[in-house]
Amino acid sequence: MAGNPRNGRRYRRLVDWLRAQHLPCWICGHNIGYELDARHPLSFTLDHEQPLSRGGSLLDPANARAAHRRCNSSRGNRARPSQKVAPQRASRRW
Repeated sequence: MAGNPRNGRRYRRLVDWLRAQHLPCWICGHNIGYELDARHPLSFTLDHEQPLSRGGSLLDPANARAAHRRCNSSRGNRARPSQKVAPQRASRRW
């Protein structure tokens, strides 16, 4: 019986590679507290751009992104981070 793939050597190597880059959060764009405890909401987590539940690859570096724990959790399994778009103004001529 196979174990949890997130405990495997390849996954840990991917996490370490991404952590070493010290990138900002790909969802909100703010800096990540790489020195924070893993349980802190602003700490680093590996997020998958294409969610695993929607066919994304667990071990593909092209699918791996750095994110805050809070941002990663709030995004859930949506395909892209929600973009805040300004509401459209109606023209004067209808």
